[in-house]
Amino acid sequence: MKIGTKEFDTVNKTYVMGILNVTPDSFSDGGKFKTTDKALKHVEEMLAEGMDIVDIGGESTRPGYTLLSDEEEIERVVPVIEAVKRNFDVPISLDTYKAEVAAAGVAAGVDLVNDIWGLRYEKEWNGKCDDECHSRLGEIIARAGIPCCLMHNRKTSDYINYMKDVKSDLMETIAIAKKSGIADDKIILDPGVGFGKTYENNLEIINSLEQLKELGYPLLLGTSRKSVIGLTLDLPTEERVEGTLVTTVFGVLKGCSFVRVHDIKENVRAIKMAKAILGHSK
Repeated sequence: MKIGTKEFDTVNKTYVMGILNVTPDSFSDGGKFKTTDKALKHVEEMLAEGMDIVDIGGESTRPGYTLLSDEEEIERVVPVIEAVKRNFDVPISLDTYKAEVAAAGVAAGVDLVNDIWGLRYEKEWNGKCDDECHSRLGEIIARAGIPCCLMHNRKTSDYINYMKDVKSDLMETIAIAKKSGIADDKIILDPGVGFGKTYENNLEIINSLEQLKELGYPLLLGTSRKSVIGLTLDLPTEERVEGTLVTTVFGVLKGCSFVRVHDIKENVRAIKMAKAILGHSK
């Protein structure tokens, strides 16, 4: 898979996507990188530690987050996207589920769109969706010819057969993507740990990633510092590195192509060790 100018071997390797939140209210690092200079410094640090892709987000998705207007989100992310593009040779992912924000990001030079609603936001929140609202974001991604990461999410954790329901939701996401014109080789799936799931659901899906691999697309695992780790270990966000590393190793063992994390150096090392044991190289 090509993302930006870089080729990614999604079959044999596991790559590190670094998190850059340019928000004042992110659950883990809110406010730390909201100025462009601080954001650029952090990108430089993450690249030095082995980051492969940077994921820029302008709206927090933590529980109880403040919903931003398109204009506010664009004002936050576009200057940072442009600055990163000018200063570094690294693929840039934009973390947004909003069509207009994605369009502005594409114009600014993003190489991938990371949608936490898997093109299903309107359906989940409005209870209905016509062809236009189903596909607006998808069509923007398709026109740009860039890859996308499409995450599983639900407004409520009302499952009948949990893993079967998750796979069904992701199959709907894939169908929307294809209808929008997104090519098969441009799709990455994310199981959505921490989104529309109970604590037990989150543990189960991390241990069942191979079932999602059956859908035939590269997987991205995003567990970094999340509540499933905090609840298991009874630790605050800043002390969840070791728990995150365990989930990253599970991701490697289950065949994930990407992990999305805050702590780059530690996760790069964990992946390298896990791959060495498996007889591969990162």
